Amino acid sequence: MQRKTFIRTLLAIAAAATLPLAVQAQAIKLTLGHGAAPGNPRHEASLKFAEALKAKSNGRIEVQVAPSAQLGDDAAMVTALRTGALDLSANSQGAVANAVPEYAAFGMPFLFSSAAAAFQLLDGPLGKELAERSADKGLIALGYWDNGIRQMTTSKRPVSKVEDLKGLKMRTPPDTVLVDVMQALGAEAQQIKFAELYVALQQGVVDGQENPVVNVHAGKLYEVQKHLALTNHQFQMTPFLMSKRSWDRLSDADKKAVQEAAAEATALQRKLSQESEEKLLADLKAKGVQVTTVDKAAFAKATAPVTDKWQAGPIGPYVKKVIAAAQAK
Repeated sequence: MQRKTFIRTLLAIAAAATLPLAVQAQAIKLTLGHGAAPGNPRHEASLKFAEALKAKSNGRIEVQVAPSAQLGDDAAMVTALRTGALDLSANSQGAVANAVPEYAAFGMPFLFSSAAAAFQLLDGPLGKELAERSADKGLIALGYWDNGIRQMTTSKRPVSKVEDLKGLKMRTPPDTVLVDVMQALGAEAQQIKFAELYVALQQGVVDGQENPVVNVHAGKLYEVQKHLALTNHQFQMTPFLMSKRSWDRLSDADKKAVQEAAAEATALQRKLSQESEEKLLADLKAKGVQVTTVDKAAFAKATAPVTDKWQAGPIGPYVKKVIAAAQAK
């Protein structure tokens, strides 16, 4: 009996040895959550990441992508990342800054004229320092994606000068810098989840909001907002993050595959975001949205105290480094 058992064991081992390594190794399933709608560059890049990682791991690592805040809003997903309840998230600058305050440095008003200018810094030593600070808070920065230069939309009246914002109820995401910006411009800032924004605008809970053109279009906000002001008041990134708890469970080979897949997804997301801006703006105009330009010098002057406040605050040294680097470009 023992001899038969021994033979069966040998046969099982021999059979397993003929299987591909990907089958022999334990399969890994990861979940990636984000708040953007399908069609948004954030979602397309998330799908690219899942596809690339599956290919690089010979089918062993599968990533399930959950868009449209299915797993909670950005703030909830940051908490889930830190506890290990969520593996990955293409999140928002403001929500991540609540855990890693240094992210706010890249959101100083009128600091960057283009996303490309911001990425020159994020892809260098300042971005590396940000990644190190993220790791200290349980977050692994896999890439910095483009959430665009932010613009304002309103329903009551067009905006072309600072005075036009006075008294308007403007929605912001959970971003302290943006709240400061709105208050400096004389508007009343109200934080509302993006998933609830369309209805809030439709019902008049708020008079307007601010977002990159790609988010305005993907969220169909043009259906409930008549006016778009090209304010270019803030750059925002989309931090692509992994839970450190999930990261630490990976082998070195799997970590390498994750990083390579993230690099491909980051390149695609930035490309899609850049390509979509002009096309979507033209489409918004075709849909009847009235587009105005603003007196940017006056807007910058009105929001200068926001930058002063953050330079004097707890993350002031890092803010000053980012501002100095941006102005040197």
